[in-house]
Amino acid sequence: MIRVVLVDDQALFRAGIRMLIDSQPDLEVVGEAADGAQGVEVVRRARPDVVLMDIRMPVLDGLAAAVALLADADPPKVVMLTTFDLDEAAARAIRGGASGFLLKDADPEFLLAAIRTVHAGSAVIAASATRELFAHFADAAPHPIPAVYATLTDREREIFALAARGLSNAEIAAREFLSEATVKTHISRILTKLGVRDRVQLVVFAFEHGLT
Repeated sequence: MIRVVLVDDQALFRAGIRMLIDSQPDLEVVGEAADGAQGVEVVRRARPDVVLMDIRMPVLDGLAAAVALLADADPPKVVMLTTFDLDEAAARAIRGGASGFLLKDADPEFLLAAIRTVHAGSAVIAASATRELFAHFADAAPHPIPAVYATLTDREREIFALAARGLSNAEIAAREFLSEATVKTHISRILTKLGVRDRVQLVVFAFEHGLT
């Protein structure tokens, strides 16, 4: 069972999302909160697997709440909810470790699939959208390329570049004439070597170091 906490200041929105999630046999809402401060308390108490966090809320906004939770020893996966396609706050949250973002008017099936995807550790939510987001809000001057990048093999660098562009495993496999399983193995090794948690953070790494 995937445990979910909803943090949003709109009670009607929370009620609709709760009904949707609780209608699924493998998903369960274990807590709700109407602002970021309350959200941090609820999440730390309920210990969910995934948090759906609105960005704009009273008392403590979603960005600050997400940063606080992601600093915990064993943080949940945090997905930001936004009404804007290109949202600078979403970019900051992702840079801080959030697993991606969803538009609040996303199709119900997409939202459910996103929760399952993030829980599985893939965090491929809107990888291409994340790239577009960072292209829009990236810092003008990239940081120096860290030494760990040099530990990647030539093949891993090729796959890194394609993943950083938002390509899926299937798209990379077709392009590189590899099996999806092989691509998945390469991606796993790349994430481990670079010390990043998921595909979204790989995109962030690429943008921050001018590797796109």
